[in-house]
Amino acid sequence: MTEISFEFFPPKTDEQRDTLESTVLQLKSKAPEYVSVTFGAGGSTLNHTVDAVRGLGSRHALEAAPHLSCMGGSRSEIRALLEDYIELGVNRIVALRGDLPSGMASIGDFRYASELVEFIRSETGDRFRIEVACYPEVHPQANDALADLDNFRRKIEAGANGAVTQYFYNTDGYFRFVDAVRALGVDVPIVPGIMPIANFSQLRRFSDMCGAEIPRWLSKRLAAFGDDAAAIREFSADVVAELCRKLIAGGAPGLHFYTLNRAKPTLAILERL
Repeated sequence: MTEISFEFFPPKTDEQRDTLESTVLQLKSKAPEYVSVTFGAGGSTLNHTVDAVRGLGSRHALEAAPHLSCMGGSRSEIRALLEDYIELGVNRIVALRGDLPSGMASIGDFRYASELVEFIRSETGDRFRIEVACYPEVHPQANDALADLDNFRRKIEAGANGAVTQYFYNTDGYFRFVDAVRALGVDVPIVPGIMPIANFSQLRRFSDMCGAEIPRWLSKRLAAFGDDAAAIREFSADVVAELCRKLIAGGAPGLHFYTLNRAKPTLAILERL
């Protein structure tokens, strides 16, 4: 059976906490390998992240993997976080470069995710399994595809155990990326990141920011539904489920769902699988 995992963002309000609680209750029956919890650089949601990790473990017995970002964090702050996560029994961390929030003057003590991975290893040895990010369609700030591959290789050489991709809707891009990585001698698991489609305008906005391509045929089909939310949900679930089938058939080691703290879009895909 293909291993699955889910990403959540930490709630800030009572309403968001209720939403996350409902989502977790619905998704944990799918027995995820782990769930990851994001946070904003510079501490914008950091306390919320720690609280969410604690709750997912204590209330739901889920293995929670907090995101850790370079941006805005000093060595001492990240060291303290690592100590907190060890105390909470965290076994897995998602180490990212992250994006510098608007208005923040300092990027912190680390510029690249490879430096963050190296620091985690130097501070904690093999205490954590470390996941990093990768980009089958090339990081939007990379000079070119070869430079992006080299950046990824450095993260693995620094001590990362595996990777989760940015979302995509073109399986060829994923398989070509995996082949290119293997040609560099990198053999860690590369898990596809899966983005369910619930809101087309939101997806388009996300994709513009992160460089993920929405194929023209998919964009045109989604646009044709207009405001018919039910039709968009059904069509999108079919499309993304078929994407997952192709990935599984091609040997993908797992599927990591970007839930946006909503259960129904992810459940609709899993039910089709």
